[in-house]
Amino acid sequence: PSNKEIQLDDVRCRGSERHLWDCRHAGWGRHNCGHNEDVGVICSVPTALPTRLAGGDQCAGRVELFYNGSWGTVCDDSWDMEDAQVVCRSVGCGEALLPLSEAQFGPGSGRILLNDVQCQGDEENLLECSHSGIGVHQCQHKEDAGVICAGTLAPLSQTSGKGPS
Repeated sequence: PSNKEIQLDDVRCRGSERHLWDCRHAGWGRHNCGHNEDVGVICSVPTALPTRLAGGDQCAGRVELFYNGSWGTVCDDSWDMEDAQVVCRSVGCGEALLPLSEAQFGPGSGRILLNDVQCQGDEENLLECSHSGIGVHQCQHKEDAGVICAGTLAPLSQTSGKGPS
C-alpha cells in the first residue's frame, strides 16, 4: 500500500475518456477509502498486427502492417529468409521464396513501423520476432522490406493476417 494521499474515489469511466480525471468521480481528494483499496492497471501491447503485401500481388510485395488506423512499412535492416517465412505464412501464402530489400516493390508511405526484425522462422507474426520496437527506426522508405512467397498454403479467408483495406 502507498502512503500518499488518495486522489480519486468512485471513478466511473465509459471507456472513451482520454484521461482518468475525465471520468466521473467523487471529486479531487474526496474519498472514503484506505490504501488497502488502491488500484492498478496492466496495459498490453498488440500481439499481432494485420499484415498485407503491397505493390505486387497477393503473395509478393512490400510488407505492410496496420497499426493505429493506418498502414505502415517494415525497414529492411537485418531482413532475411526467416523474417520472410513468418510474413508469407501470416498472409496465407505458404513458404517464403525470397526476402527482398531496398524497396523492390516501390517505396511505401506512412510510418515505418518495424526495424531490425529478427525472426527464428516459426513465429506466427512479426511482432513475436525480435525488433527495435514499434516505430523505432532510422530508416527511409527506400529501405522498405518485401517478400516473394510460394502462394500455396491457404486461401486468405482462412488466415488471420488479412486486415483493413
